[in-house]
Amino acid sequence: MTREDPDRLSADDAHILGLESAVISGHTLKLVILEPASGPLDLDALRTAVAERLSSQPRATQRIDTSGSEPRWTAATAFDISDHIRRREDAACASRADLWRAVSTLMSEHLDRERPLWTLDLIGPLGDGREAIAVRIHHAMADGIAAVRFLDDVLWDRHAEPGPRESRPGVRTDSTQRSKVDEVLRMPAAMHRELGHRGSRSPFDRPISAARELAFTVAPLSELKTIGASRPTRATVNDVLLGIVAGGLRSWLSAGAGALPRLRAQVPVSLHHRDEGAEVGNRDSFLNIDLPLAEPDPLTRLDRISAETRKRKHLDDADELYDLFHALGRVKRVGEAVQRLAGSAREFSLAISNVPGPPVPVSVSGRRVERLFSSSEPAVHHALRISAISCAGIVGIGLCTDPEALPDVARLAVAMEDSYAELRDAASTP
Repeated sequence: MTREDPDRLSADDAHILGLESAVISGHTLKLVILEPASGPLDLDALRTAVAERLSSQPRATQRIDTSGSEPRWTAATAFDISDHIRRREDAACASRADLWRAVSTLMSEHLDRERPLWTLDLIGPLGDGREAIAVRIHHAMADGIAAVRFLDDVLWDRHAEPGPRESRPGVRTDSTQRSKVDEVLRMPAAMHRELGHRGSRSPFDRPISAARELAFTVAPLSELKTIGASRPTRATVNDVLLGIVAGGLRSWLSAGAGALPRLRAQVPVSLHHRDEGAEVGNRDSFLNIDLPLAEPDPLTRLDRISAETRKRKHLDDADELYDLFHALGRVKRVGEAVQRLAGSAREFSLAISNVPGPPVPVSVSGRRVERLFSSSEPAVHHALRISAISCAGIVGIGLCTDPEALPDVARLAVAMEDSYAELRDAASTP
């Protein structure tokens, strides 16, 4: 976004908007599970509370106008909070399976382009008294980090802010800024490492429909940190998450594991720290990481993943690709060709994201958030998507597929739970 035209969509946001189609809805979903209560949430009170805080999120009361030569944000003149915060008419959910079906339906439904691109849907109460809120935000409005900020600004009850977070690894200080010449010389090497390694056909390279099927699982953040700290060269929480996914996929795809030694995962990397103010919008790059599915030992799988991510981060591949893509994007045909290459099913099989959520307990209308999950939709030729988000020490993991292309994603959730237990036990064995 330029200062001269702050309402024009950035190149990243416009690209994401352009991906929307009959089978791609373009939004992400956050599933908020609230502790049991004696009665359902007060819908009117929630609408009032959220409406009073929307000024902190200007895009929440704007829609995207695509009538001109370039898409841009414009005021939604008929904005009505009741259009965006609703109670599902079919919200009678007694069980977890009922809830998963309800949010799967929401995930498949497009947001109304004539309105601001977000909704909050109340679901339940469930049979145990818990209630859920499904939050949908179009990816052109906010990436993972910006979506977390949206929840903090408009949904969570006011809470004490934690102390300042440590600097993100890899952030360049003025003393470590590389010269422009050095940057240009490094870009081709980064592109060679991350792209151009065409593999065999992905098991997820299938046509997709608009249907969605979601499943969820959890892991304690403290245990993921303990597993990582147990390795000779410390593994990060994200490395451990990738190790868990690798083990789950190894089991889930066991029928073809002998012919599938590895899967390449695309791991989004947020670059919001590079942009002062971290405004709402997309500031993402990625790393492509090989998951060694043929390796039977869970610790060896983790160590190999950790070594690869450590090397890529040391070389600043995500930053280099971000700069390279934006430089090439100035020439439309070249930029489009590079985007097609980066999104090819031969370049990566599935995307796995991990976003830090609130580190402290949060609540909605006085009810504590017990679980927070994230779900991102699959893409053409990438029929499976895995997303993780943390909340007060628990990592919630969301799995999203097109059930017509990849049925029974709940079985993958169970396989990942088994993979976590296997990795935890192996790491704790002397």
